[in-house]
Amino acid sequence: MPDSLASRLERLTVRRIAVIKPSALGDVVQSLPVLPALRARFPEALITWVINHELSQLVEGHPCVNDVLTFHRRGTAKQFLRLLRGLREREFDLVFDLQGLMRSGVMAAATRAPLRVGLETSREGSGWTCHLTLPGTDRTVPAFRRYWRIAEELGHGDSSPLTIVTTSDTDDRWATEQLATCPGPVIAIHPGARWITKRWPVEKFAVVTGKVLRQFGGSAIILGSSSEAPVARELEELLKAFAPRNTIRNLTGQTSIKQLAALLSRVDTVLTNDSGPMHLAAGLGTPVVGLFTCTSPLISGPLGDQHELVATQVSCAASYKKICPHAGCGHLCCLDELGPDRVFQALARLLDRTLAKRHAA
Repeated sequence: MPDSLASRLERLTVRRIAVIKPSALGDVVQSLPVLPALRARFPEALITWVINHELSQLVEGHPCVNDVLTFHRRGTAKQFLRLLRGLREREFDLVFDLQGLMRSGVMAAATRAPLRVGLETSREGSGWTCHLTLPGTDRTVPAFRRYWRIAEELGHGDSSPLTIVTTSDTDDRWATEQLATCPGPVIAIHPGARWITKRWPVEKFAVVTGKVLRQFGGSAIILGSSSEAPVARELEELLKAFAPRNTIRNLTGQTSIKQLAALLSRVDTVLTNDSGPMHLAAGLGTPVVGLFTCTSPLISGPLGDQHELVATQVSCAASYKKICPHAGCGHLCCLDELGPDRVFQALARLLDRTLAKRHAA
């Protein structure tokens, strides 16, 4: 039987640790709770996180992170070689490759660390650069649970998972100012997604949100990256027509990651596709209504029972296809099948719970 991580660590002095998890937003957020477990197990160690430069704000200032190395996904060969030299020069003792792709495998190998640990989801040959693969981390295991296996192997699996994204006073003040003129309850909406098979139609977002605003009152804030601006503008126009008396604010493309975190931690709920902002909101304690078409709420959904996760019920649901495999009337049938009524009911239930807790307090 191969050695476990715990047994290998008994024979190793750990002074420097690298966590290689460059992307994506939701995956990085779900892996952040590993950091307090690492710090508890190795209180004196220096911890470095390797991350895509566009996401570096997620870990900058984290109380358990001593150093951040940024990776440019579309950078030059010179930049990548500089990163590899930086990894080698830091003389890591323990490395976790949580990405499991060829590039992250090369990064792990470049450290020449005496103990390199990967997950069973590794591909593109990255697993060959690790000394140990954690059991119970294959693709049938919920994403969060895969990363949390590290905490369990370190003897801290019984602790409460903690997602920390530090924000400055300036970030917090900005978020407070944005919400100052937004009557509650405040619903944040993220209508975008990287895969077309994840993008619930914008007109359905508008129908659900408009109905909720008319029933509960309050405000809607539209969020997303600059690349999602066209769909956000369409949603803004529809909502102003459907709910003309309510406050509608479009902040798409106007937030840094830390500003987004500050905002998501202050709204009442988030209506969103399966996306990075969904996991960021959930990690920060904000309840979400998550929409799942080509992905599974059991595998890709956020941790916790305070959320409302609504999934399509077509036969090819949770196929994880970035491009719909069907033509004709079956094309993107997952988006068609998931109707506004089910989503409205989920959002209404969540708001009822949220407002009841507020009145009880």
